[in-house]
Parts: sequence; structure tokens; C-alpha cells
Amino acid sequence: MSAFTNKGFQKHDDYMTPKGAWEDIKEYIPRDKVIWECFYGNGSSGTYLTELGFNVIHEDIDFYENDLVDILISNPPYSDTKNIMKRLSELDKPFIMLMPSSKINTQYFRENFKDKGIQIIIPRKRINFLKLVNGEIPKDFKSSSNFDCFYYCYKLNLSKDIIWL
Repeated sequence: MSAFTNKGFQKHDDYMTPKGAWEDIKEYIPRDKVIWECFYGNGSSGTYLTELGFNVIHEDIDFYENDLVDILISNPPYSDTKNIMKRLSELDKPFIMLMPSSKINTQYFRENFKDKGIQIIIPRKRINFLKLVNGEIPKDFKSSSNFDCFYYCYKLNLSKDIIWL
């Protein structure tokens, strides 16, 4: 994900969310809902959300074939965002998806969520994801990001449409 034009991005679309990214928004995540962390990755996000006190289902199952629980929270694979947005629209459940800020400008985002009340939480700084290649963090990997992300929120009834952390 070092560059959106990098062919390695398609091949290795496994970027794990650090615990701090979930800690930053814990006050905006409903405590009375069962969370589906719907993109498994290496399993760490589900563990982090559980450690933060949330009731989480986090299994290595197909997002497109399942419809679990009350709310979806994840950092989805960015290479398939078009299909993910379509599926989220079909599910019509509350969600928080951590994705590049540029996604809101795509046609497929607009087609699925225009006029549906998307709210955005903007991190105070860039999130440094952990990259996995073939299930492992490369030895030469430097934890930095060259793009900004938003937490895209749907049906959460936040106090404001844009929240700056």
C-alpha cells in the first residue's frame, strides 16, 4: 500500500491495524452491540477490540457470504473496496470502516452511500499499519504510511457528522 499504483499493493493487501487506531475511537463504538470484525487479517484487530472491552466476533469467514451481528467494524482490504461498499449497502447495518480518505470521492462510494448519512471520524495523525507479506511482517518493513485514512461511520448517530480526534 506504499502507493496506490504499486502492483505489489494488489498482491499484498494485508495491512493490519495497530491497537492504537481502535483505542482512538473506542468512545464512539457502541458498548451494547455485538461487533463483527469482518476482515480477519492476522486476527489482531478482533483481539484488540476484545481487549478494549467489546463483545466481538472475529473469525476467518467470508464477508460476502455471511451476515453476522449488530455492527461491523474493520479495516477492509482496499483493493476490493468497490465490492465491499456494495455489500455494506446491501447489509444496511451500522459500521465503522477504516479506509483511505480518498475513498469518499469514488463513484462506487457515492452510488452506495450518497444521502445515507455517512459520518466521518478523522484521526489526529496518519495511522501506521503493519504490513504482512505471506503472513509475516517483512524484516525491511518500516511502519509508516503515505496516505491519510478516515473512519467511515454509518448508522451510528454520532453527535457530529465530522469528528476530529
